[in-house]
Amino acid sequence: MMDRYIVVKPEKRRTFEEQLSDVERQVTRIQEDKKSENVYLQWCKVFLSDAQNQYELLVASDLYQKMLANQPFTIVEQAPADGSKITLLLKTSDERAACSFLSMRLTDEDTKAMGAYQQTLMLFERYVKWLDGQGLRLDTHCVRTWIYVRDIDNNYAGVVRARNEIFHRYGLTNETHFIASTGIGGASPVQSALVAIDFLTYPAIQESDKVYLKAPDYLCPTHEYGVAFERGTRLDLNGQYTYYISGTASIDRHGKVVHLRDLDSQTNRLLCNIEALLNDGGATMSDIQYFIVYLRDSSDYEQIDEFMKQLYPQIPFVIVSAKVCRPEWLIEMECVARVTTAPQSLQR
Repeated sequence: MMDRYIVVKPEKRRTFEEQLSDVERQVTRIQEDKKSENVYLQWCKVFLSDAQNQYELLVASDLYQKMLANQPFTIVEQAPADGSKITLLLKTSDERAACSFLSMRLTDEDTKAMGAYQQTLMLFERYVKWLDGQGLRLDTHCVRTWIYVRDIDNNYAGVVRARNEIFHRYGLTNETHFIASTGIGGASPVQSALVAIDFLTYPAIQESDKVYLKAPDYLCPTHEYGVAFERGTRLDLNGQYTYYISGTASIDRHGKVVHLRDLDSQTNRLLCNIEALLNDGGATMSDIQYFIVYLRDSSDYEQIDEFMKQLYPQIPFVIVSAKVCRPEWLIEMECVARVTTAPQSLQR
């Protein structure tokens, strides 16, 4: 299996329509080039700077109608920190997708007089209903979520409460396991929607195909401070190992934020945490396929962009403006890694 992740950005900072056309041309060229190699688009993440004003233009475009609408995709308002109005993260592969990528959103009608707690419950229950229709289970077949929270400083507590309840209801506890996740600031085009969720599902996966990554010298289990997600999950997919690393920040093994107000030190600490998680599953930082970088303050973009280019020049990354779930965190990152041969250290 040959997967590749590609970041597509507009080449010039113009109007949204002009940037949209620019991105469309690039995606068309990528698809044409990949087709000759029998490589196809599997899914796409679309990052917008202003979803309310840009969503209808995006949906009416050829990019959406002829390309995105035929593949799994997600659209989220997380402004690209480089100042562009739209950025894409594409996953291409030479094999059919073994997973289902579902982007679940609420409408104005759904969200009447509902807070973040009720909205989170609604989205998870809709997903569980979809799983039931496929003969699948939340605890076994869901391997990754992305939870986008509008005004996360005020609404995250309701999301945590709802997720904890849902997980308990369906048998996910600190005695069993949780699901790798990123809970981050973000929004859908619906102003009253406080929560939006993306779900990654592997219909053929079994529990024995999964390993939950730990790094006790660096990170404590999340349940120790009241939240429910795995730091990372490794999947054995026909002898190839894929690592889903959750949103990771500058946190220590006691669950405390470290390096307050120091962006460089927070960045180094979170990367140490990611490295420790990958090492637990037999992978290294050189196995990372892409990063998504979340900045609380977009004015930190140039500093982090230069840092990432120097440290990981071969790894695609996207930097977006998105507040992390604790106000003290200036930065968070998530990533996917892959190992195609299984050294002895993986046999556990």
